[in-house]
Amino acid sequence: MMLQQHLLFVLYSFCGIVIKEAATKNKVKGSQAQFPITQNVTVVEGSMANMTCRVDYNDNTSLQWSNPAQQTLFFGDKKALRDNRIELVRASWKELTISISDITLSDEGQYTCSLFTMPVKTSKAFLTVLGVPAKPEITGLSRPAQEGEDVTLTCTTSGSKPAADIRWFRNDKEVQGQKEVNAIGRSFTVRSTIHLKVDRTDDGAAYTCVVEHLALGSLPHQVTEVLEVHYPPQVEIVRSVIVPQEGQYFRMECVSKGNPLPEPVLWTKDGGELPDVERMIVEGRDLIITTLNKTDNGTYRCEASNNLGTNRDEFTLYVYDPNALTQPGPDHALIGGVVAVVVFITLCFIIVLGRYLARHKGTYLTNEAKGAEDAPDADTAIINAEGNHAHAEEKKEYYQGAARNVVHLKSENLGFANNYALRQEYVRCIM
Repeated sequence: MMLQQHLLFVLYSFCGIVIKEAATKNKVKGSQAQFPITQNVTVVEGSMANMTCRVDYNDNTSLQWSNPAQQTLFFGDKKALRDNRIELVRASWKELTISISDITLSDEGQYTCSLFTMPVKTSKAFLTVLGVPAKPEITGLSRPAQEGEDVTLTCTTSGSKPAADIRWFRNDKEVQGQKEVNAIGRSFTVRSTIHLKVDRTDDGAAYTCVVEHLALGSLPHQVTEVLEVHYPPQVEIVRSVIVPQEGQYFRMECVSKGNPLPEPVLWTKDGGELPDVERMIVEGRDLIITTLNKTDNGTYRCEASNNLGTNRDEFTLYVYDPNALTQPGPDHALIGGVVAVVVFITLCFIIVLGRYLARHKGTYLTNEAKGAEDAPDADTAIINAEGNHAHAEEKKEYYQGAARNVVHLKSENLGFANNYALRQEYVRCIM
């Protein structure tokens, strides 16, 4: 009997230990699974935010949401704070989801989800609210600017969080501005300024301010202002015919640009009024001559004015005879080229001829001087010029042959050999 009681005691003790270990394991497992899970949320001002808290395991323990001020919003499915913007979305043992509509910047902060176990377990979720920037406004264009004036354009947007970014564009080209950021409460006011020295090319230029922000996504705010710049007139006469001829219809257009636009324009001829109003008709900025003739030759002036100044342009009209234009005239360029070639060839011929005559004349004089040393007279000196008296017969035959050749010279070559041949003929005769 004692043995049986002892065995039962051992069995009960063993079972108690097993049950206690199992309970301890389940408690540890339950405490690990009952940790709440939350996520940070980012929303745009004015929209709705959903705050969700979940657990993987819950042994009938309540979940609770609290705001950044530690005020309870919902305890399970029971609403604790009187705020019509806060609603229950879903409540169960594993999840508690609430919604906050019409989000404002003051709703931003750290929210807490609590699981009321022993001890209480919590999880934090940060709600970020993006402040939407207001539509921008451009200031600095209260009146039309004058050419050469300094102009400052300022683009301003407020209510952004974080601070918005501002970009400037002139037509389609980006220009750099100077950015200024000021904090007002939880939001920011941003300004960007550009400085211009305007000229006539800025008249009609579109300056656009673009506001970019996370809250706007891919649809940024923008505003555009078109510059108006006043400047003096610029005038140019454009004619309808390049070579005006008698009998033609002729139009001269006075292209005048300016702001304010010069209206009307004034046409004059040779400093006075138009002489023939029946043929010379002014239509707006155009001067039309219905039928050209020689009396229309002269200087025509177009003058335009506005409150900033006056400008003018002139055109000298010469009316051509159509018959004279069709008759072929001499080709002066060709004639000039031919004359230049002839003159060049003539000069070359004279230079060559002069050098030839000078060389042969020098040779004759040199030879005559050589023969004069032993000769009693000039005739004998010529015969003895090329050598001594012993070769006189050879020289005689040489000069006789040269003289015969002179007789057969053509007329065009006589000029070169005349002086030489006459002397050789003289030698032959005296021999």
